[in-house]
Amino acid sequence: MRLPVLEGRAVREVGEPHLRPTLLSPAIFGGRKMSKKSIRQFRGVTRRTFLAVGASALLFAACGNSDQSAADTVAEASSDTAVTEVFTNKIVSLSATATEMLYAIGAQDQLVAVDNYSNYPEAAASFENKIDASQPSAEAIAALDATVVLLAYDPGNLQTQLEALGITVWTGAAATSFDDSYKQITELGELTGKSTEAEALVASMKSDIETAVSSMELPDAPVSYFYELDNTYFSVTSNTFVGQIMSQFMLQNIADTAEAGNDYPQLSQEAIISANPQLVFLADTKCCQQDAQSVAARPGWNKIDAVAKGNVVELDDDVASRWGPRVVDLVKQVAAAVAKFVETSKK
Repeated sequence: MRLPVLEGRAVREVGEPHLRPTLLSPAIFGGRKMSKKSIRQFRGVTRRTFLAVGASALLFAACGNSDQSAADTVAEASSDTAVTEVFTNKIVSLSATATEMLYAIGAQDQLVAVDNYSNYPEAAASFENKIDASQPSAEAIAALDATVVLLAYDPGNLQTQLEALGITVWTGAAATSFDDSYKQITELGELTGKSTEAEALVASMKSDIETAVSSMELPDAPVSYFYELDNTYFSVTSNTFVGQIMSQFMLQNIADTAEAGNDYPQLSQEAIISANPQLVFLADTKCCQQDAQSVAARPGWNKIDAVAKGNVVELDDDVASRWGPRVVDLVKQVAAAVAKFVETSKK
């Protein structure tokens, strides 16, 4: 049985909450997340401050043979001299979502390696240094002179190993809300000296999402839907991040009553057919090669309202399984699907 994925990697049910089958798990993943205070302290350790004192002073500082000469140059600078912070992080991202966030705020120059699931944007997909996120080696990461490692969760005791080597670990657990996503972008902005860019990105995301929701005509009554994580019919409930996105559009999840206490239940074909959802969202178009045609070919599925009326929505697995800047794309695609449903329902 093929398991659902987080950021493109398979996860399995072994009892720990952070390993439930999930796209956007509400669980807190392993690893200690850096607080804002920790981030500020880290910035103070890793940044180098340079003073813009004119071409001659810069040349003098560059050609000096001792730390004292550079210190003298700083001491002689006037109080109104401009100060520029130059961040010297060497970041290894083992989170495809965090990788997308770094590129979106323009902090990609601080990356020295990314994980094998980081495939967006194209520059990340073709990044020279790739690390297997399922079996990362602390020694291999240290060999890259990494100063910071970004995790979505801790596979084993990686964080402990990295910290023993003097490497800082930042953990961005899977979001449970838009605010979680915004917070992570903001923290990465602080960590990389891109706070202004991070704030602008968050503002843009908020505006785009609000527009996508407010500019469309919502259904007169709740519309039932099935959200497919993989072709073994794992799904999500309304308690998840994806479920919350859907709820904004008057959508009613058929998986909510499937399995008490489990927000990532596995439904049977019989249960799905019986529920007769009006919309079907496929988040397994890449991993499992599913599309509207393959769904229609499943035994009995042609009787489902969504299939019969052409309301099977094919999502991009990566966009649907990450909580970075492209969550806006997911919201817009859901909005378009609901708008189409509303329009065709009038005919």
